[in-house]
Amino acid sequence: MKTAIKGLLVGAAVMGGVGRSVACTGVSLTAADGSYVQARTIEWSHGALKSEYVVIPRGEHLRSFTPVDANGMQFKARYGVVGLAVVEREFIAEGINEAGLSAGLFFFPQYGSYVAYDASKNATTLADLQVVQWILTQFSSIDQLKAAIDSVRIVGLERSAVVHWRIGEPSGRQVVMEIVDGHVNFYDNTVGVLTNAPGFPWQLANLNNYVNLRPGDSTDYTLGGVTLQPLGGSSGMLGLPGDFTPPSRFVRAAFFRNTAPQRADGWNTVQQCFHLLNNFDVPIAIENPDEKSLPSATQWTSAIDLTARKVYYKTAYNNTIRCIELATIDFGSVGYQSHPLDQVQSQPVEMVTIK
Repeated sequence: MKTAIKGLLVGAAVMGGVGRSVACTGVSLTAADGSYVQARTIEWSHGALKSEYVVIPRGEHLRSFTPVDANGMQFKARYGVVGLAVVEREFIAEGINEAGLSAGLFFFPQYGSYVAYDASKNATTLADLQVVQWILTQFSSIDQLKAAIDSVRIVGLERSAVVHWRIGEPSGRQVVMEIVDGHVNFYDNTVGVLTNAPGFPWQLANLNNYVNLRPGDSTDYTLGGVTLQPLGGSSGMLGLPGDFTPPSRFVRAAFFRNTAPQRADGWNTVQQCFHLLNNFDVPIAIENPDEKSLPSATQWTSAIDLTARKVYYKTAYNNTIRCIELATIDFGSVGYQSHPLDQVQSQPVEMVTIK
């Protein structure tokens, strides 16, 4: 057990140690029929990120890790869960439960800070990378989570691997949860996007720097007797930041998401989310010029239809969209299990026959 814990903590340390290379971007959209979808990317540029889909049955007994052992808080799953996990199956990065509550973690380096680990309080100690697992197995609403959050002590498995969280309901309500100086803060997220650091209130304030941006084209403008004209389409978005820092991605995601036309239903909205997030695929050399094997720093992208209880994902190795439908799973009898997102890391190609 000690060897396994050491390996797990090394994995957490690696994730935190290159936290600046993590560039997760999240968006959410509501369809005309009321279907609500939360989507996101997950980036990693220092090798193939172990990623799995996880199924947790109702009634499963679970336990949190601590910085020293598998001796943290114990809890029993009230709801069945499907999640997409990284490094270990306990570390669900994005998921949904059978009640329709969805949650995901986003790295939050330098700005988040938890309470200090206290071995005498292991019974209520919850690892930050297992918070999504706890939320999805325990609650059916954001209000239930808010009422229970003070009953746990969230600690980091590794000092620099700090995260914040996005939690959503099928109604379209979404909040961001951040822990700063050990204090838990909830923020309503009506703009519908999330990236990494700085904190969510700062990201909202920063949007004011782009008050001039508009969809479509700018009008002609005369300056000193010279008529200035747009050189091409979408000139109303001149000044939109194009780099991959968290503040720039937040601004781009906010404008892309909030100018996107509303689609008719959940499936069309899922497809639109994938198209929007294609704009946030991070080329590998931008993140890590020394990496030669990875096809992309964006290792996978997911879209979860909270209304239909469906999890969709694609990966850097295979852009085919795959789907897990919770309605097809008997959470009362299924086993606790996890499987790689890609059985084979290869992109299928459909050949076109010319006759």
